[in-house]
Amino acid sequence: MNTKLILKFLRDIAANNNREWFHEHKAEYDRAKKDFEQGVSDLILHLAKFDSEIAHLTAKDCCYRFYRDIRFSPDKSPYKRHFGAYICAKGKKALRGGYYIHLQPGNCFLATGSYWLPTNILTSCRNEIMANIDQWRSAVENGKFIKYFGYPGQSLMEDYTDEDKMSPKGFGITHLKKAPKDFPSDYEFLDYLKMKDYCCWHSVDEDFFEEDKWLDESVKMFKVAKPMMDFVNAVIDDYE
Repeated sequence: MNTKLILKFLRDIAANNNREWFHEHKAEYDRAKKDFEQGVSDLILHLAKFDSEIAHLTAKDCCYRFYRDIRFSPDKSPYKRHFGAYICAKGKKALRGGYYIHLQPGNCFLATGSYWLPTNILTSCRNEIMANIDQWRSAVENGKFIKYFGYPGQSLMEDYTDEDKMSPKGFGITHLKKAPKDFPSDYEFLDYLKMKDYCCWHSVDEDFFEEDKWLDESVKMFKVAKPMMDFVNAVIDDYE
């Protein structure tokens, strides 16, 4: 993946986020988009070696639109400042957890898991964690998971915007300040019940994707997070 080409375009669009400039430089966008999609295709092939559920996906199934929905946003910039792709067996709009890569100047990261779960599914996840706490702790308290993603609530993504730099690592976008309704406030592992989503992320340097080994390094991180994702997906699958 030609990261320098992609990031140069993204820097340019951040400085010239208007339709006139974009139309004049459409060829540059097309080249950057094509290169990013090739990187996503390569990643799908590598991930499918240990997660066969995503083997049928193509880059077009996973890459998000570059055009922003500005209808309800105070920021009327028409274009995003990043390229992102969500590799999920049931599609990028599914509740089911998947693998996400994000390229943005000064703010590249990998993420895994499920975002913005509805209350009924979130409640079921909390009940499942309490009923199988040893399995859950084995997935998220081992040394490799903590090394890449940290602890719940250690870093929050809830104030993140498109122009912000992500924290180096994190586990959970948002967290309740107290125990969720109908759950015990004195539960020993309450931090896991206070989570409002079950996703984790790890920031990487811009040159991470320039190295030939970026695919292997990405797979290594995603494999560490997969047991957590599988645990939550088993609950989500009962609803989807």
